[in-house]
Amino acid sequence: ETLDGPGELPLADFYLPVGDTPDRETALPPGALITGIVLPPAPVAAHSRYRKVRERASYAFAIGSVAAALDIEDGVVREARLAFGAVASRPWRAHAAEAVLTGAPADGETFAAAADAELAAARPLPDNGYKVTLMRNLVVAVLTELTEEAAR
Repeated sequence: ETLDGPGELPLADFYLPVGDTPDRETALPPGALITGIVLPPAPVAAHSRYRKVRERASYAFAIGSVAAALDIEDGVVREARLAFGAVASRPWRAHAAEAVLTGAPADGETFAAAADAELAAARPLPDNGYKVTLMRNLVVAVLTELTEEAAR
């Protein structure tokens, strides 16, 4: 779907698939102007965190990033949202990891299993294979921090 004139576009449809239009990254037509962003309420976001890893603090671009939100009750993940950055041509919603997390114990073993489920199909290029391990460790660390924060 592409926009032609005023309208709204869900974020999931904003980025175009790789390969179809190599000259275009988004569904916006040339000259389009984004005038606003609507963020619907998401109670799960009350406990959220974003972590960006860079090669050096002076570099603006991430080599990997994770945005995570967890709703934990009685040590069990009720709801989870995860997205990865800098590992694909667009932000990557981690649906497989979310499925593993939902209803599971909020612990390191579950977090590692969720990361592994999401990364199982990863096909890194020759020079960025290290990102699979980096992202696994990043997911576990961020989810652990959120769990510790929720327990306070």
